[in-house]
Formats: sequence, C-alpha cells, structure tokens
Amino acid sequence: MTIKITSSAFEASSKIPKLYTCDDKNISPPIAWTGVPAEAKSLALICDDPDAPRGIWSHWVMYGIDPRVSEIAAGIEATERAALKPGTDPAFQGKNDFGKIGYGGPCPPSGTHRYFFRLYALEGELDLKPGATRDQVLKAIEGRIVAEGELMGKYAREK
Repeated sequence: MTIKITSSAFEASSKIPKLYTCDDKNISPPIAWTGVPAEAKSLALICDDPDAPRGIWSHWVMYGIDPRVSEIAAGIEATERAALKPGTDPAFQGKNDFGKIGYGGPCPPSGTHRYFFRLYALEGELDLKPGATRDQVLKAIEGRIVAEGELMGKYAREK
C-alpha cells in the first residue's frame, strides 16, 4: 500500500524553497499525507539526502506520530517531543546528522541534491526514546511497515 505525501511549499521533484534551508530560516516544511491504512498504529518520518559526499545524510527523524494525524505544520519546534500542529499529540523527534534534535534543512556543499521525505505506517509503536537516530529508527521499523510513501524535493545553494 502506498501513502501519498505532499507539501504546500513545493511540488514533488521540484525545488525546496530557500525558507526551509540553511540559507534562510531553516524551518521544517509543511508535509501532508493521505492513504494511511486503518491498521496503522503509529507513523515515522525520515528526511534524508542520498547525494551527500559521505553517503546518506539525515535531516529529520520523527516517530511515534499518531496515525490519525495527516499533516505536519511548517516550523515545528526542534524539541524531543513536538506537536505536529496545534492541538495534536506530540511526536518524538530524533537526532539528525547535524547532531541536533529536529529538522535541519538542506545545505548541500555543492551541486543539486535530492531530499526524500519518507513516511512509514507501522503495525505498532516503536520502543525508542526521544533522540533516536535514523539508523535506530530504520532498524526498529524493519518488518513492521504496513504502508509507506515518499516526497522528493531538490535544492542547490546559490553562488
């Protein structure tokens, strides 16, 4: 089963606006989704850059997302527990490869990089504390994914 992921900030395969990068306010973009199956008990979101010089670079790790939630507002707090939009239960945020909790926007050293926002619907909750890394989340969701989807955006720094 496939989840459809969109953003009101950018179209699939298009440029991520500067606002959501290290060249501006570096806030998380708005992300929305449809198609989460009824049997999902939790969601996890990972944003990473496979074009980084040292291999895959994680920009955002979230888990423990209530499956009834269908969007994340722009600019959520960079805390271990963050509400995805006003009035929702907070989700856990992990540590990105910048060594910080929460979102760290595109900041490619050169060229155009691709940024994949992947949402995973899971058959249960993850037994992870706040601050887990991308690798820890990926290991914890192995064999537990009931549906997934992705949204890809691109970014190149201006010279």
